[in-house]
Amino acid sequence: MSSITEIRWHGRAGQGIVTAGEVLAEAALEEGKYFQAFPDYGPERMGAPIKSFTRISSSPIDIHCQIQAPDVVVVVDPTLVGVVDVTDGLKEDGVILVNTPKTPGDIRAALKVTGQKVFTVDATRIATETIGRPIPNTPMLGALVKATGVVSKESVINLTRERLGAKLKEEVVAANLRAIERAYEEVENG
Repeated sequence: MSSITEIRWHGRAGQGIVTAGEVLAEAALEEGKYFQAFPDYGPERMGAPIKSFTRISSSPIDIHCQIQAPDVVVVVDPTLVGVVDVTDGLKEDGVILVNTPKTPGDIRAALKVTGQKVFTVDATRIATETIGRPIPNTPMLGALVKATGVVSKESVINLTRERLGAKLKEEVVAANLRAIERAYEEVENG
């Protein structure tokens, strides 16, 4: 396998992390890449901690298991920091992206990471201001694309428009696209 990127998402049921992982994977497909996207629900109840996994590669993917040593960790619910070991297995040169109003330095200290790149974005605030609801999955996609470059922002926007457009009103889709754009611009690295 060549150039595979493994992403582990941490959030709570109802925050849209499964959908975000699927949109990211479909954006990779649009760019001619291979992908896997699958959840790990655990106890299925609203608000329960869940994980989701996304693999993106330039060649076919022949492994089929949960991601134990991710290149990227995305923490959609900041209350999981300190409750769940979100950095478990994260590669030394990995990337961690956290939805929080805190600075990357604050998160670096809280997680006790050293070599990894740390990014933060207040995706919940962005979602509330653009979409009108505190569902941070689409802003986290924008921030993730900026932090990693794993797929293009344009592919994520196209897939989000297509995926959400099939079930939501045009103004809700447009609000989600604005949330992606804002998070892409507002994500901080430290």
